[in-house]
Amino acid sequence: MELILLENIINLGNIGDKVEVKPGYGRNFLLKTGKALRFNKENLEYVSKKKDELNKKNNELKKKLRDSAQIINNKSFVFNKESKENGDLYGSIKPKEISTAIYDKLKVEVKPSQIVLKNDLNKIGSFKVEINFHTDVSAQISVKIDKIQSS
Repeated sequence: MELILLENIINLGNIGDKVEVKPGYGRNFLLKTGKALRFNKENLEYVSKKKDELNKKNNELKKKLRDSAQIINNKSFVFNKESKENGDLYGSIKPKEISTAIYDKLKVEVKPSQIVLKNDLNKIGSFKVEINFHTDVSAQISVKIDKIQSS
């Protein structure tokens, strides 16, 4: 499926780029959320005219997200969890839990989908977690998992 992007998308392209994607991804995500238009002559002309406006809107969004990224960058979050004797957790820490902790502590909204976990957070220890706010804006936080002290 050929589409024209209306915003920058990580690992896909920039505003105004013609991209080839799988039909499901195009229909169910890019078109549905307004991130792209079907590729045809009319839409190509429309995007060419609107490109400056879209870039301006993109830059404003990037500036706002950059402020959020600076607030949380290099911050540390501690989670106390029950674990087995060998340090494995009974469950793992999910992006939703991390985004809630960030909001509770710093009042910065981070969507769980923006949190990139390279491995499952299912052991006691410290982990680096990447947060992608935008194609050009990211931050890194530290997640420390401690064992709940039994009384």
